[in-house]
Amino acid sequence: MSTEASKKAFEEAQSLIPGGVNSPVRAFKSVGGTPLFITEGEGAYLKDIDGNKYVDFVQSWGPLIFGHRDESIEKAVIEAVKHGLSFGAPTLAETELAKLVISFFDSMDKVRFVSSGTEAVMSAIRLARGFTGRDDIVKFTGCYHGHSDALLVEAGSGAATFGNPSSPGVPADFTKHTLLATYNDIESVKKCFNDSKDIACVIIEPIAGNMGLVPADKAFLHELRELCNENGTLLIFDEVMSGFRATLHGAESITGVKPDIVTLGKVIGGGMPVGAFGARAEIMSKLSPEGPVYQAGTLSGNPVAMAAGFAALTKLKENARVMSVLEARATRLTAGMKAAALACGITMQTDVRGSMFGFFFNENPVKNFADACKSDAELFAKFHAAMLREGFYFACSLYETGFISTATTDEMIEETIKASEKIFKEITNV
Repeated sequence: MSTEASKKAFEEAQSLIPGGVNSPVRAFKSVGGTPLFITEGEGAYLKDIDGNKYVDFVQSWGPLIFGHRDESIEKAVIEAVKHGLSFGAPTLAETELAKLVISFFDSMDKVRFVSSGTEAVMSAIRLARGFTGRDDIVKFTGCYHGHSDALLVEAGSGAATFGNPSSPGVPADFTKHTLLATYNDIESVKKCFNDSKDIACVIIEPIAGNMGLVPADKAFLHELRELCNENGTLLIFDEVMSGFRATLHGAESITGVKPDIVTLGKVIGGGMPVGAFGARAEIMSKLSPEGPVYQAGTLSGNPVAMAAGFAALTKLKENARVMSVLEARATRLTAGMKAAALACGITMQTDVRGSMFGFFFNENPVKNFADACKSDAELFAKFHAAMLREGFYFACSLYETGFISTATTDEMIEETIKASEKIFKEITNV
């Protein structure tokens, strides 16, 4: 398999774009090799500029639950484009998508659309601070909530600590109000509340997808909810990744824990750039122009993105049973890969939530970021490169989640398992 065209394209891109990419993970730094330059997607497949074809288990990092170029979403986008790309004014499309999104969440009375998941989370935290009149926030090591300054903090040593910037360009003053806790460890959260009486919100991925797939324990989330109630603190569920991927009605529907604010993205844009945050009316009433908390965006509620999102969510609502089909395929994939690894003496930890799946080359179950960091990164890199050569496109980082689309057939699942069997045997010389 030749990738010469991608190599040349990457060299040129590096001379014009920092690192040659517009989002760091795409550079293949953690797996080695050259990132593939894509020309098109069709259903479950990607094609690169060298003409190679791959079964795609990334699906644009989650948004494409119906695969590439879904007919109904494509039609909705083309129709919207005929009327204009952007107006910077209210449209009926915004209201229609708002109704649809709200209909899926018991915790949500109102929603506001923005242009990205990062923007949604940043705005949700500002709203929580404005609503409570407090400054501090709690986040969990290993949970990624976008690249806004207050959330780019380095991990502590396990105990909750006040955060320090983990990126140059972020002043310490911007992160001094961010406290760190350990995922699935309620004692670390209690320490945060002991350290500060000024906590506006706790933000968590209830189904973490940015340290690999690591769902929060139900008991932990219930205790977290109780802590927030006792301290007058808002609980934010960041479901930018898991929203409409793990379940149609949010993590609240499978955990029994009701958040105060939910952030969304990816699937609700059907492949177009979009984000959203929603909550009960009492909280959302604090948002400008109704209230004093300011948030704005020229392309917020973009009519093309709204059309794509409405088409995607309408199709999901009308075909709700598809979620169980996707989960069954994801389960079959991970079970097959795990069995293939074990046959070669490799221990693999796997998990599935809806159409999301994850795997770690790890001796022990993964419950938090520290556990995830004990995974065999070198083995993952070898596996990733070899599966690419076989025509299977997995996320280029062991700390990312995989995705099944409706275009991913049972035959593709079996082909992937067979390829993994071959690769594990090559790696271990079995």
